[in-house]
Amino acid sequence: MITLDSSVTTVLGNSAKRDKIVNNLRLATVGDLLRHFPRRYLETGKLTRVDDLQVGQMLTVIGEIAQSKQHTYTDRRTGRPAYRLETVLRTDGPSLRMTFFAMKDHTAKWQQRRLPVGVRGLFLGKAESFNGEWKLTNPRMVLFATGDEGTGGAGGAGAQGDIAAVEAIGAYFPIYPLTAKVESWDLQRAITFARSVVDDLPELIPAPVRREFDLLDIVRAYDQVHAPDDRGQVHDAQRYFRFEEALVTQLVLGRRRRAVRALGAVARDGGAGQLLEAFDRRLPFTLTDGQREIGADLETDLARPHPMNRLLQGEVGSGKTLVALRAMLRVVDSGGQAALLAPTEVLAQQHHRAITALMGDLASGGMLGGAAEGTGVELLTGSMTKAQRTAPLSRLASGESGIAIGTHALLEDKVQFVDLGLVVVDEQHRFGVEQRAALTDKAAGSPPHVLVMTATPIPRTVAMTVFGDLETSTLTELPAGRAAISTAVVNLLDHPGWITRVWERVREEVAKGHQAYVVCPRISGDELEQGQVDQLELDEDGDPIAPDDRTAAAPSLAAVEDGVVALAEGPLAGLRLAALHGRLPAEAKDATMRAFAAGEIDVLVSTTVIEVGVDVANATIMVLLDADRFGVSQLHQLRGRVGRGGLPGQCLLVSAVDIESPARERLDAVARTTDGFELSRVDLMQRREGDVLGRSQSGRRSGLRHLEVLRDETTILEARTAAEALLDTDPDLAGQPLLAAAVSDLEASARGDFIEKS
Repeated sequence: MITLDSSVTTVLGNSAKRDKIVNNLRLATVGDLLRHFPRRYLETGKLTRVDDLQVGQMLTVIGEIAQSKQHTYTDRRTGRPAYRLETVLRTDGPSLRMTFFAMKDHTAKWQQRRLPVGVRGLFLGKAESFNGEWKLTNPRMVLFATGDEGTGGAGGAGAQGDIAAVEAIGAYFPIYPLTAKVESWDLQRAITFARSVVDDLPELIPAPVRREFDLLDIVRAYDQVHAPDDRGQVHDAQRYFRFEEALVTQLVLGRRRRAVRALGAVARDGGAGQLLEAFDRRLPFTLTDGQREIGADLETDLARPHPMNRLLQGEVGSGKTLVALRAMLRVVDSGGQAALLAPTEVLAQQHHRAITALMGDLASGGMLGGAAEGTGVELLTGSMTKAQRTAPLSRLASGESGIAIGTHALLEDKVQFVDLGLVVVDEQHRFGVEQRAALTDKAAGSPPHVLVMTATPIPRTVAMTVFGDLETSTLTELPAGRAAISTAVVNLLDHPGWITRVWERVREEVAKGHQAYVVCPRISGDELEQGQVDQLELDEDGDPIAPDDRTAAAPSLAAVEDGVVALAEGPLAGLRLAALHGRLPAEAKDATMRAFAAGEIDVLVSTTVIEVGVDVANATIMVLLDADRFGVSQLHQLRGRVGRGGLPGQCLLVSAVDIESPARERLDAVARTTDGFELSRVDLMQRREGDVLGRSQSGRRSGLRHLEVLRDETTILEARTAAEALLDTDPDLAGQPLLAAAVSDLEASARGDFIEKS
């Protein structure tokens, strides 16, 4: 008897392609093979009679490659080499000339390897006539196995066998994710054979759930995903498998939420403390309505006997840090401690200065001149010496200081707290799951409350909000004094002369008494800022696509150290320029930022070290060079450095990428809106959600096999409803053993380990 757990070799036989399918596609069992779903479908329709063609007709033909030759030419638009594969297809009627174009050498070589003389297949395209010959340009295709390389129990051989097999599968031919020397045809025949011999397909989704949400049964789902008759069947089958995955995931998350609630946390209701009350009395301004409302929500969360897990999203400059500080003071009033984790030393130092300035003598509790109701506020960064760290570490370990502000240095083992009650992670897209977990693990006894803050949520965070694993608060108001920021894309690919106008705009702003930022993606050469990830495009399998060679029109200023010299000697000569990047000593970085804030520097040439926390009211313009190398979150954060002093801000995204590229789509989205959550959804569509249950923050190698968070948001929410109902009536899923086993497998996997930390 063949089951889903049987070795895949039982349905592949002694095929010459068996090892490639097993090893390269990692398909070990028959279940793996059946779960290797089509990426898309080719609408074959009926085979076309080649002896009766019309110009513009969509035709579907079977034939054999009779000629195949590669040609190289120069693309008139770009001036770069391009490639054209010319082939002749022999059919049962007139031969067809087929042309395949490619802009990359590796693509051209791949096309030539796939289409040598003698290869047979099904080709679909629009008929054209040129010099008395019929031709197809870049047709879609399904290539057939040759000789004895067939797989599975496919019947028939040669042209008639192929025609019969194509006509038998209906109007939609499945196109599968492939590996070298394996075609969709090979997989389709193997899967068709497997479907005919597998016994007893396990049904994970309970029948009442299927009825409630109008889902197929498992047998029909497999049949319709691999051999559909129409688009409706494809949709129904895909919905079944997406719901199944969402249900298992939601059951895992639901059990985790219940376990965390059962574990409990110390309620932080403010006790008899007076610190927050004293702080509010001293504020020199009035809180916005949004800050008051979210502050009340946080107080309610903190007072509950289970951990808060909340995302605070707000535009750059909306006052998120003040909201977080009031929550930290609430925890200190309750007898606990709070830690604020920042991604850079510049931001940590700025937070420390801003918070101690706002608190005044309330930040010197226990010290001479400190307020009686105050507490200590400590700063810990990686550049501090052992001697500089000794006193702050001692005060945190003894409980004398209630607030710690720092970088990754807070994660070190030597940093100890008496009662860590709240962890605040600022700009959470700069930290991984494990890093955040390392800090929360410092809480003794019960888990701390967690608040993460961002202006543009990363794809994984948006995914977690959709899955219901993060409560979300959004600050929509901007405090008084913030001005609008205009953003424009400067396309040097089509308009190389525009770079001159960019530097003229910088000089114009400086002439008005204002200041400017010039941001580069690198420090020098190919050296990135520490912790910065170059934005890469991904192919369908999640592998990086190498960027096109930069056009000669692009400025060679993509590195800070080279750029500051070139600008000072060239278009910005006579202005006061300075460089800033993460490799500089902490004292030098701090001195440079203080000089810029004091107006002693006209133009700051920097890496993304200024991405968050830098607040210079007089800065009105920012130029981002090679802007396509930055992610959406970075672009949105960076432009938030201008327009902070009531003066209109301008952000110029300088790039040299094709208008049709994903990078240009990303830049246009940033130019189109300042809504951080909308931009995060654009980011999610381009980069995918990463591993919702694991460490990956973004990328197509997601822990989700069938789900896409934005596309399947409704299905995910339905599955959450079903999961909660199942857990309410049967917490251990004793009545659903197959579903319980799937949940246990996910919990026991590597991803399950990260569930506990996310």
